[in-house]
Amino acid sequence: MTAHLPARSRLVHDSLRAAGITGDIVVLPDAASTAPLAAAALGVEVGAIANSLVFWSDGEPLLVMTSGAHRVDTHALAERLGREKIQRATPEQVREATGQAIGGVAPTGHPSPLTTIVDEELANYPEIWAAGGTPHTVFPMTYEELLRLTGGTVAKVD
Repeated sequence: MTAHLPARSRLVHDSLRAAGITGDIVVLPDAASTAPLAAAALGVEVGAIANSLVFWSDGEPLLVMTSGAHRVDTHALAERLGREKIQRATPEQVREATGQAIGGVAPTGHPSPLTTIVDEELANYPEIWAAGGTPHTVFPMTYEELLRLTGGTVAKVD
């Protein structure tokens, strides 16, 4: 059933199933590497897209799952979390931390678990969509499933 999926997406699929999440990974004909592109391809509000953004903070990667309708305020978030600084990870840091490329980072399927922050605004959507390990793959889940999957901490991110 997963044979049609790219290798990175198969890892994500296996991680989803291990967490009891049953949503199927969808392969899109065009890359959906931004929230507006993904929302348009799926016919959903941009806020229902759970962007997986990787930052570097206090010497480690930090995954922020944010609503596609928000931009992360790194200064305010660092203050809220008691961190010295939060800055965008380089493409190399993203790949090393997640095994995935920018534009397709999933909330799971990484070489090791990442400290994760989940945007509280995602709770406003009964179904949210996240990248499935590549810019061409996405999958649906609930907010509660995202929290369980990532072990994330809920926070205001904008």
